Amino acid sequence: MYSIENNKLKVAIKKTGAELCKITSVKNNTEFMWDGNPNIWSGIAPNLFPIIGALKENSYMFENKIYTLPKHGFVRHNEDIELFKETKNSLTFKLSYNDDLLKIYPFKFEFYITFKLIDNTLEISHTVKNTDDKAMYFSVGGHPAFKCPVFENETYEDYSLEFEHIENSNTHLINMQNGLISCKTNPIFNNTTTLPLKHSLFNEDALVFKDLKSRKVTLKSHLNGDILTVSYPDFNYLGIWAKPNGNYVCIEPWLGIADNENTNQNFKTKEGIIKLEANKTFNASYFIEINNTHLL
Repeated sequence: MYSIENNKLKVAIKKTGAELCKITSVKNNTEFMWDGNPNIWSGIAPNLFPIIGALKENSYMFENKIYTLPKHGFVRHNEDIELFKETKNSLTFKLSYNDDLLKIYPFKFEFYITFKLIDNTLEISHTVKNTDDKAMYFSVGGHPAFKCPVFENETYEDYSLEFEHIENSNTHLINMQNGLISCKTNPIFNNTTTLPLKHSLFNEDALVFKDLKSRKVTLKSHLNGDILTVSYPDFNYLGIWAKPNGNYVCIEPWLGIADNENTNQNFKTKEGIIKLEANKTFNASYFIEINNTHLL
């Protein structure tokens, strides 16, 4: 476990998977991250690379060869990630390709993730370096689970998500049997900025959005006001998820998406895939801002 701290927040990161696991108020000890209860969901904030979600048959095709990857890729749970750089207010972790990874992902790369504390905000930055002599293909994203409710006098239904713009988006439904994106959609927003939270919202898995106008979402308590805001200026897709019996909500910025049921499994044309040319570098960041009211 590694940690960084300033006069407002203390942040803890597990070495395994470089997974964010705590954002805590220094002054009053309020915790904002889910506790990873293994009886419900053992994750807290896994890092997603080089895919988001599930592949059809857990496999993809690249240059006429079939490769197998687990859901969300190989960064989460990964023991080979190492602390690369540490400063007073930041931690950078690194994962590089190796012979085992080349068997399931045929690209030479360096993956970095940096956690930087700035006042009451945690910046989470992803850097992908293509060290190969050919273009590489990948997706990248976050999966942070926030405690909900945060305070003892609240219920889950006291919470909502407030989006920065009026939305009319549908969620793209997930096939519960295989985790793939189906062709079906459900209306979620009707000219509103607010999504009230209730456990039944996730009875059919995550809410998956492809066309939100907003790049900022606030977790809000009807009793205690704005709790925290997730800003994701570099990410085109958003997932909202929890286990139906879990007292948390995941706000997931994605660059990429699970396979569609009708995919031909060609990695180069996978929806949302990023193409990075040889010897080039890619960066994308999102931000978690804790409302100062709850840090006093």
